[in-house]
Formats: sequence, C-alpha cells, structure tokens
Amino acid sequence: MKSILGAIALAAIAGPALAQSSVTIYGIVDLNGQYVNGANKVVRVNSGGLSGSRLGFKGTEDLGSGNFVDFVLEGGLNIDTGSSGQGGALFGRQAFGALRSTSLGTLSAGRQYSSLYTISGDFSAFSNTPVGPTTAAIGGYAGGYEPVQGGSGTATAVTNATGESLNGGPSRVNNSVRYTTPSFAGFKASVLAGAGEVVGGATKTRLFDGSVRYTGNGVDVSLGVVSDKGAGATAATSANVTTYIFGASYTFDAFVVEGGYLKGDDKRAIADSLQHDGRAFWLGGSYRAGQNLFKAQWVQNKIDNNAAGATDSKLNAFGLGYQYDFSKRTSLYASGTHFQNKGDGLGRYNSSIAGLTTATDKNINEFALGVRHSF
Repeated sequence: MKSILGAIALAAIAGPALAQSSVTIYGIVDLNGQYVNGANKVVRVNSGGLSGSRLGFKGTEDLGSGNFVDFVLEGGLNIDTGSSGQGGALFGRQAFGALRSTSLGTLSAGRQYSSLYTISGDFSAFSNTPVGPTTAAIGGYAGGYEPVQGGSGTATAVTNATGESLNGGPSRVNNSVRYTTPSFAGFKASVLAGAGEVVGGATKTRLFDGSVRYTGNGVDVSLGVVSDKGAGATAATSANVTTYIFGASYTFDAFVVEGGYLKGDDKRAIADSLQHDGRAFWLGGSYRAGQNLFKAQWVQNKIDNNAAGATDSKLNAFGLGYQYDFSKRTSLYASGTHFQNKGDGLGRYNSSIAGLTTATDKNINEFALGVRHSF
C-alpha cells in the first residue's frame, strides 16, 4: 500500500514538471532632457533616449520534448506625458503568440517586428530611438516614420495597408504570421506574411518580409527584404514599396564596429516626379571600459527628389554618446548630435518638434541627458 501511495505521489509531482509555465512582467522607464538648437530653440523632456519606454508581459509553457508555447504583450509608454505610444495601441510594440520547437523552429502570429525594425536597431550604436544620430533619422517621407521608410511614409492617403494602422508603417506588422528556423551553424532565417484583410484585395494590400542572419566568431550579419503594398483609389494614393536592408557588426575585445545600408524602391506606376525612392547608410561603434560605454555614429539619409529643377534631400547626422551603467538595470546617458540638412523637400531631421528649421536654416544641434531603468 505504501508503495502504491508513493508511486501516486511521485506521479503527482512529476506530472506538472512536463508542463511548467512562467509569466514575467517587465518594462523600461527611460526619460531624458533635451536642448535642441536650430533656426529656433527648444528645451523639453522626452521619453525613450536609449530604449523606448514600455510595459510588457511575456510567458512560456514547457510542453516537453523540446516544445514550448510563448507569448509577448508589450505596449509603448510616453513617460513624459503618461500616454501610450504607437498611436495609443494598448500593446502597440508587440503582441503575438508562438509555438516553438528546438528542432523545428518557431511559428508565431500577431503584431510583430519586421526585419526593418530589427536590423536598424540591432546594428546601430544608437539603436532606433529619437535621441542622437540614430536610425530613426532614416526615412523622411511625409515627415518620416519610425524607424524607416515604408508604405505610409510615402505621403499617400493609404490607411488600410498591413502595419500602417496605428503605428504608421511596416516596422511592426499587424495580422502577421512568421516562421523562424532553428539556428544551423550560426545561420537563421525568417519569413513573415501580413494579411491586409481587405475584401477583394488580398494581393493588393499585404506585406511580405524575408530575412537571414549569421552570428558567430565575433561577426553578426543580417539581410532583409520587405515588400509592402496598400491599395488606394488610384496609383498615386496606393503604396507599393520594396525595402532592402543590410546590417553587420564585428566585436573584438571591448570594441564593437557596426553599420548598415537601406534602400527603398517605390514601384508605383506613376510619374517620376511623384515617385519616392531613397537610400541610407550608417556607421558607428562603441568601446566599453568597465561601467563606461563610449559611442559614436554617422547616419546619412538621402531621399530622391524627382521634381523638375529640385535637388535630392540629404541628411547627415554626426554624434557622440556616453553611458554609465550604475547596475545591470540603471544607466545614465548623454549625447550630442549635429544634424546637417541639405537639398529640397523631404528628408530632414525626423522629429516631432515643429518649427526648428526654416527654408534657409535647416541644420540642428541636439544635446540630451537622461536615465534608463529596466525592471
């Protein structure tokens, strides 16, 4: 009898071990003060200098045999005003569920990052935040969008294209399904499809994203291609942009050198003067000495201006940054950046601050001091 009771007790203990689960609440509070000097000056408090402020929930359940169920629900926060980011979406940064297998890869669905967001952030010394010489300065179509150009960034009237609602472009893709392979000798690939969910327009409103990445021996390299379509009443009010992005980094001792290249190809069958094509690159690096991190980066963004007699718009951003890590969770940071704007039309400093530049005084200097705390 004792042996039977013992066996039942062991089964009761061992059973749940096959389906263990965990849920984590996490977040980032990142707040900085800025002094910005262009044709006009402004002093402001800003959210998200090193990392976008956020509140998130993530969890996983171990199904056994190397199989898992995962989820992420993450919303952006504007700490300076207390409002929600990403157009007010509750979980505007990410919201997805996934089935993951150590041998077969991961299948996920929901609102997810595209390779544009991942590569422009992972291979930039200043990531894609609104402070410093960051990849957030890339774009510039109709004021730009975070962090790179895309369908809704082409000054069109399209609002129903995949990923364009709420967040304004294909850096995050709504209604998407992604498959990511396991890592093979450092190589990993991912394919994503976003359903536009427009009746009768399944092929006219959709997004496809494919990327590959290699990580090993101090080298990290990734290439992504995103095709974003949105059906409007006319070609001029539609979106049809293919964006190519490449990023690479090399780490040796305490040094990291990183950079990338992006090219946007507007495929709409419209007059050249209405086309929106552009390209950009960035090159930066960092050096860590204990709790001190020193950073530098140069970003160039060029928007083709096909209007008769107009010159291309070009932005150069040069900047230095410093970060002191009090702990693994709390960091003090500072940066100084010079934004040099040239040419006609679009493609200037990508910022929510209006009135900083004039037609004859386009350059901007930005200084920031902030604190980031993760929990």
